[in-house]
Amino acid sequence: MSLAPQLDRYLSVRRSLGYDLATSERILRRFTRFADQEGAAHVDTALFLRWDASLPEVSGGTRAARLGSVRLFAGWLTGIDPVHEVPPRGLLPGSVIRARPHIYTDAEIASIIAAAEALPSIYGLRGLTYGTLFALLAVTGLRINEALALDRGDLDVADGVIRVRRGKLGRERLLPLDPGVAEKLVGYLAERDRLVGYTAQPLFVSDKGTRLPDCSARYNFARVCQQIGLRPRQPYCKHGRGPRIHDLRHTFAVKTMIGWYRAGKDPAREMIRLTTYLGHSDPSATFWYLEAVPELLGLAIERATANGWEASQ
Repeated sequence: MSLAPQLDRYLSVRRSLGYDLATSERILRRFTRFADQEGAAHVDTALFLRWDASLPEVSGGTRAARLGSVRLFAGWLTGIDPVHEVPPRGLLPGSVIRARPHIYTDAEIASIIAAAEALPSIYGLRGLTYGTLFALLAVTGLRINEALALDRGDLDVADGVIRVRRGKLGRERLLPLDPGVAEKLVGYLAERDRLVGYTAQPLFVSDKGTRLPDCSARYNFARVCQQIGLRPRQPYCKHGRGPRIHDLRHTFAVKTMIGWYRAGKDPAREMIRLTTYLGHSDPSATFWYLEAVPELLGLAIERATANGWEASQ
């Protein structure tokens, strides 16, 4: 018996609770396909280990994400049939280290957008879409899945905001846009509709006019980064390792905070605004950027030292 129907039910139930499961679904689809090839009707530790061993070598964080997704799915399955087994939490060796983000320079971002705009397609829609998508991520700090879930109706040009309806854990928020960004999005929509031949509901669409999938966005970002030298080229269309699409979000946050320090603003007062803008549930998630980037940490130490000196005078 295939595990795929059970996975469909599992994803449906969790999404009804507001979870964004794009990454988990991608992991679990691969896992259930492997289980079907193995003829396995139930999840157990041995099945997970065989699947993990069959995959290319990746970082400890990626392997931990696989294990976490399978454990949650297996836990749900045991409530239906206790014959399923949840792989133990400490199954994989080693500890997970949070990867230090790559902070893109302005020149790197410009190169990414230019290379994305040059991606080949029959009608030119691919380059138009990915150039606009990557630029929007760079200037707003949106999560990739938040951007891909946007519909054209979420863009309010009159008020200069974009509505994020499907944030992490289902939270909504409104993001103010620079007038130039809103103008670019309006231009993209007009040209996109002309190329597609009709008014599509999703904001970012594929060559077929359907909503752009997460895996395609990540693949094209990796390909662009390989073309401009940010990632080593890989055979067989593999992504390889290097700067990630999520690092555009890190870059936005870091450059915003660096701007505060250089402008003499109080980061402690400004942080709640950035936390809300990014859709973090707690300011501690935003403060992590201080630790992740040496330049920003240096500015924070310099500010703290200066304030301590002034207070002692």
